[in-house]
Amino acid sequence: MGINTERDIEANLQIGPTDHGMVRLFIEAGEIEIPMDFSPEEAEEIAEEIRAAARMARGVKPRK
Repeated sequence: MGINTERDIEANLQIGPTDHGMVRLFIEAGEIEIPMDFSPEEAEEIAEEIRAAARMARGVKPRK
């Protein structure tokens, strides 16, 4: 399984600050819950990686 492997799974993603000064990504899929906490600096790095991936994705021609 990799980044290009499609799965038929629904998931909910919530993003927000915690009361401990961290940024939490909370992923819920069925009965699975995955809380992932990051420092504000780490969260900013992740946000930049997402922006970079979005820029790159704009240049990809989708397969039919």
